[in-house]
Amino acid sequence: MTLLVSWVGIDTHGIASAYIAADSRVSWGDIGHFDHGRKVFAFRSSPDILGYCGDVLFPTMVLSQMTEMADRGLLFSAQAPCKERFKAIKEKLVQQFDKYPRMVEGITSGILQVLHISRFSIDNPKFECRLIEWSRKSGWSLKQRIMPSKSGILFVLGSGAKEFNENFDRYSKGPGHGTSRSIFHCFCDTLFNIKDENCGGAPQLVGIYRKPDSAAITFGIIKDKQRYFLGAQIDNNVYFRDVEWRNDLFELCDGQTMKKFVHAQSQPDHLRRGSHRQLPGASP
Repeated sequence: MTLLVSWVGIDTHGIASAYIAADSRVSWGDIGHFDHGRKVFAFRSSPDILGYCGDVLFPTMVLSQMTEMADRGLLFSAQAPCKERFKAIKEKLVQQFDKYPRMVEGITSGILQVLHISRFSIDNPKFECRLIEWSRKSGWSLKQRIMPSKSGILFVLGSGAKEFNENFDRYSKGPGHGTSRSIFHCFCDTLFNIKDENCGGAPQLVGIYRKPDSAAITFGIIKDKQRYFLGAQIDNNVYFRDVEWRNDLFELCDGQTMKKFVHAQSQPDHLRRGSHRQLPGASP
């Protein structure tokens, strides 16, 4: 299944950032799994991010179409407020789903959840978060999350949610409690030590900053001396500087050297357990 966590970082001026993190494992029951599946999406022309859990095949195909449509101005206007952008996303999602062949229901999950977080810069700026859900039993439903007054979690979804929430009890009382980095620390610690065999692979992360006129960001992740981007391992013979890289401590890193920038703030995780699962292809 999935471990998907979303949260906001808040400072004295209000919401400074919003994130969605997910694992990268796609499972087919006890038959096998693939540890490089994409589960989060960042719009390159607007401050919008998406993540999903539940069924895999449909959202993998359709959400990539929708982000490309939006980036070409074919889904909503650049000036549209958060609510209008969400409405366009939801309508397209439902429209595409209605065309999905019913004869494949036997091989798809009975639930689909799509999370949308966006920023509207004109309103000082305003962030909004909504969850679209479909179940074979109840059909479509919608939840909107009221933004917290301090850095905190918005949604925890997927089969790994129980283990994350239990682990977050430790982090909510630890030295970094109440910070955005503490949530990412807990996410990584949970993923690297998770008992749920349906969750695994590298962390993947997308986000939105408060900066006016900025679009969403897809982050590169550094773990076990390897680079990952949307769950896929990145080779050494490429150019790394067009991506913002973070390690599993949430520290800003140089993509070339994979080391923390000298000027970047250290983000130690004093609650991190030993990682039981080394990621595929990682150096020993």
